[in-house]
Amino acid sequence: MKFTLISPTFGRPEEVSEFLESLLQQDYTDFEVILGDGTPGDTLRPVLEKFQGNAKYPLTIVYEEYLPVSDARNRAAESARGEYIIFLDSDCIIPTDYLKKIERHLERKPLDAFGGPDAAHKNFTPLQKAISFSMTSLLTTGGIRGKKRSISTYHPRGFNMGMRKSVFEAVNGYSEFRCGEDIELSIRVLKAGYKVGLIPEAYVYHKRRTSLKQFFKQVFRFGAARINIWKRHREEMKLTHLFPLAFSVFVLVTVLLNLLFPGAAWALFMLSVLGVYTLGLLILSLLESKSPGVALLAVITSYTMLLGYGWGFFRNFWAYFVQGRENGLSL
Repeated sequence: MKFTLISPTFGRPEEVSEFLESLLQQDYTDFEVILGDGTPGDTLRPVLEKFQGNAKYPLTIVYEEYLPVSDARNRAAESARGEYIIFLDSDCIIPTDYLKKIERHLERKPLDAFGGPDAAHKNFTPLQKAISFSMTSLLTTGGIRGKKRSISTYHPRGFNMGMRKSVFEAVNGYSEFRCGEDIELSIRVLKAGYKVGLIPEAYVYHKRRTSLKQFFKQVFRFGAARINIWKRHREEMKLTHLFPLAFSVFVLVTVLLNLLFPGAAWALFMLSVLGVYTLGLLILSLLESKSPGVALLAVITSYTMLLGYGWGFFRNFWAYFVQGRENGLSL
């Protein structure tokens, strides 16, 4: 078997059903699907019975109540029969030609591990499209999540990440990290000398069913996790990872200066810099989405992402190095 597709699941039956339904539409057949499920009371599995025994792919559900996400992936990988394991999130919709694109790329340019970007489907809500822009734009993340012009070393992310099963086993799979575990795994794969690359055409539609409040909490955890990664892999802190914190400080200082010294030239200059950046976000998101409403939302979600990530980064740094907490923040 060529591919094993793995996803951790925890409730959300409609979401998981939509994910599995999209896999029924694949124009490729040499794959299996394994879910690592931690849903309390085993209530998800009965809902998914309709997908078992389908003609497209074998479906296996590995169940343990409250199974953590990394353990769910590791447990599922133990049962994998594919030459390559591909990790996907259950809030993703997979395009019909996804696996064919991966196979063609690997035939042309063999890779030991790989990843692809995420995209917004035309049927996504405006908030989902705005969040997708914020999480992928060069003006926010620097393209480190899978853009062709990434300014940082590419690390595959767990929502769309594959590798040879032998490589996964050689690096001992996912670690105990509860957040940032996919990046930490990618780092170990790269350190072990394996060939890792981006397959830009192998994108998935990442729904991110969330509110602004939930999105802020999510990116806060991402920012905090970056400190955990840095403590284990000291060489992995890049300038692009510091941008959200620098941006957050700049916003705070700009607001304070304009409140304390209204009309001061240097305070107004800082405000104008922030205005130019905001205008850039608005224009770029408008060109991408073709929707003024989505573009306005994208400005809000971009500020939410940068401020949330920056605050999480700072809080975990403070917890480790000022408060002296051995394990930092609880993520």
